[in-house]
Amino acid sequence: MDPSAVSPPAPKKLRMYILVRESVPTGFAVVAAAHASLAAYLAFRDAPETAEWLAGPFYKTVCRVTDDEFERAKGAEDRVVVTESALGGQEVALALRPRAEYPKAFRYFKLYQ
Repeated sequence: MDPSAVSPPAPKKLRMYILVRESVPTGFAVVAAAHASLAAYLAFRDAPETAEWLAGPFYKTVCRVTDDEFERAKGAEDRVVVTESALGGQEVALALRPRAEYPKAFRYFKLYQ
């Protein structure tokens, strides 16, 4: 095979995962997802992956998760947790620094629709 005919590897697709607890009412969930995205950007704006992600397209995946899934996801590194004062300070969402690779469990979270 001609080495010049080999395609370069596909560029890595950076994305930010935003996880919202399924117990959060829809109106609060929408606001929580927006706050989580902004909080993650502000927390990780100096990370090289964030700059690359912002160069576009800046993919985000928003998922609805159970309380158990939420608690397990809090163990991931480089994440922010958002609370809602109107819900008694309850943790309602979390977002992770943009990256190409996530723990395998993230692939099985339900998309928020």
